[in-house]
Amino acid sequence: MKIKANSPATGKNGLDKQNTNKKSEQLDVYRSDSAEQTLTTNQGVKISDNQNSLKAGVRGATLMEDFILREKITHFDHERIPERIVHARGVGAHGFFEAYPGNEKWTKAGFLTNTGAQTPVFVRFSTVQGPRGSADTVRDIRGFATKFYTDEGNFDLVANDAPVFFIQDGIKFPDFVHALKPEPQTEIPSGASAHDTFWDFVSLVPESAHAVMWAMSDRAIPRNLRSIQGFGVHTFRLINAENKAVFVKFHWTPKQGLTQLVWDEAQKLAGKDPDFHRRDLYEAIASGNYPEWELGVQIVPEEDEMKFDFDLLDATKIIPEELVPVTPIGRMVLNRNVDYFFGETEQVAFCPGHVVPGIDFTNDPLLQARLFSYTDTQLSRLGGPNFHQIPINKPVCPFHNNQRDGLHQRLIHTGQANYEPNSIDDNWPAEAPGATQAGGFESYQERIDGHKIRQRSESFNDHFTHARLFYQSQAPHEQKHIIDAYVFELSKVQRQNIREREVLEVLCNIDLTLAQQVADQLGIEIPAEKKAAKLPDVLISKRLSFEAFKPADIKARKIAILAHDKANEASIKAVQAWAESESAVADVLTPRPGPVLSQQGTVIPSDGMQKAEPSIAYDAVVIVDGDNYEMVLKDGIATHYLLEAYKHLKPIVFLGDKGQLIEDLKLISDEGTLANSQFDTVQDSFKTLIMNHRVWARELISETIPA
Repeated sequence: MKIKANSPATGKNGLDKQNTNKKSEQLDVYRSDSAEQTLTTNQGVKISDNQNSLKAGVRGATLMEDFILREKITHFDHERIPERIVHARGVGAHGFFEAYPGNEKWTKAGFLTNTGAQTPVFVRFSTVQGPRGSADTVRDIRGFATKFYTDEGNFDLVANDAPVFFIQDGIKFPDFVHALKPEPQTEIPSGASAHDTFWDFVSLVPESAHAVMWAMSDRAIPRNLRSIQGFGVHTFRLINAENKAVFVKFHWTPKQGLTQLVWDEAQKLAGKDPDFHRRDLYEAIASGNYPEWELGVQIVPEEDEMKFDFDLLDATKIIPEELVPVTPIGRMVLNRNVDYFFGETEQVAFCPGHVVPGIDFTNDPLLQARLFSYTDTQLSRLGGPNFHQIPINKPVCPFHNNQRDGLHQRLIHTGQANYEPNSIDDNWPAEAPGATQAGGFESYQERIDGHKIRQRSESFNDHFTHARLFYQSQAPHEQKHIIDAYVFELSKVQRQNIREREVLEVLCNIDLTLAQQVADQLGIEIPAEKKAAKLPDVLISKRLSFEAFKPADIKARKIAILAHDKANEASIKAVQAWAESESAVADVLTPRPGPVLSQQGTVIPSDGMQKAEPSIAYDAVVIVDGDNYEMVLKDGIATHYLLEAYKHLKPIVFLGDKGQLIEDLKLISDEGTLANSQFDTVQDSFKTLIMNHRVWARELISETIPA
């Protein structure tokens, strides 16, 4: 079973000369001083190919002699100090990893084959574009980097919550990030891709189409970091004790299921609680609701490398799980928060080149550049070559070599010989040949035979089939969100020609319905010949939709209990007891910071004020019954709370007399509006609704509800 491929679109390979909107003419004041100049290196050498790194054959390894790649990446790595250039906004946590039995078939890596051990891990989640001071809930791809402190050395799985990236060759990474980052004249927008330079770049680089589709989907606005997937993006190798290799793609799958924000909610959270994601992760771990992921791999035997209609070395492509299922190989639990944010989360240094015996690389040209770039970045950001001695980066196993001196050296080295071979110290430390039981790392012996060439393999040429596969595999409400995202983002683009190029040269080659709906809202006319084009069919992959990842429980989900004076205390206690039994969080929210009095005159403690703890911070709402209906109906904060929760598609329980609010607030009853006198009669339905995360059938109706 294969995916049908379509031919790549040629499109325009340069800037349009005419801008059709008046506002764009005013932007010519920002025209580059390099206009009409030849692209060169910093030494003035003219560059003939800025699209491809120098490789040994079109699918071969990237060559170290590529001075153009090294100069470009080195300059990029050192552009900002001391903040990370990308992934600056992050949050971390400690935990452990346990391997499942049977992995020795694929790898000799000890932490993947020793099922009796717990390997310590540190994970850092992050956004890509924004600086440290930006908001958590912006539309962006998330980083998901894991450091395994194994007995054989540190292994870093530097992943994202999308399985594909925006470019195929690392030589384009500085260009992509420059375009994505805030524009250089204004330093805005921060933490957002809705601006001219980003869409100018991606509309001219069709290989980005698949990753842009992920960025426009619900994947880019997760509800929390506990419910995101992680992907290694690249194809790696696993090697077993018999030196037999297989190609693999790494997958992290959350036991908590996948959840997302709706766009209005994401924007409000960015303003009201920019630390929403880091706060959620910290509180979940502190309360004992430890998030858990399963690590899996898609395994492709070496002899099957070329059997697909796409290239395994292309980081803009996925292997649909219908073609190669994910094989679970272990689990990870995060169970400890950091003690010192700067010392741990900020100083942790990841690098895809940090591997252990049993794991190796492929010739993916994006991965090859990353192997150089990450270490080079740490040298600048952390002040020198000894960043591995910082406690959060230090291996748990001993490390010995002849690398001494340098900035921030923390160790007191002894011995006269700091070179190898030597006789003064009996040649210690000595090599550990890979053939021995405690053997050292040996690169997989892959044959490389090819001309030195700057050229992309023809097997990388199809840029739209996988984007179409992703879009057509989404549920209807997910497709609507993608359309809305493209419209919102492109509406922020001031140059009409860029908008048109994205719609006509990219979206029309992905899905004509998608393109037409975006075009209609942006006032763009699609030519008849493009409307008549027949795009190849693709096989639907259900595992690309959130609908395939429902959780088994409501652990750590947050429920707001709205209570006023004369509330029914028994109802509040019933909801709290049920939530505790489900390991969910139930907060009693009151009109003022202090407690309220129940019907019986007893004090009901408050966990927060309704105005300060908005509905956007919760997954569901319960409004309790009591002798206070008119008080609640006249309370603008409380009624707004319910209207907003309804608009954001959340399940709401109206207990007792509060069922009348559905009519008085002009809400339309649906499966997510539960009205009953007793909570225990609706709790099972309420749980199912929370597990489903949203009442998606309400979405079109809720857009007419003010909030």
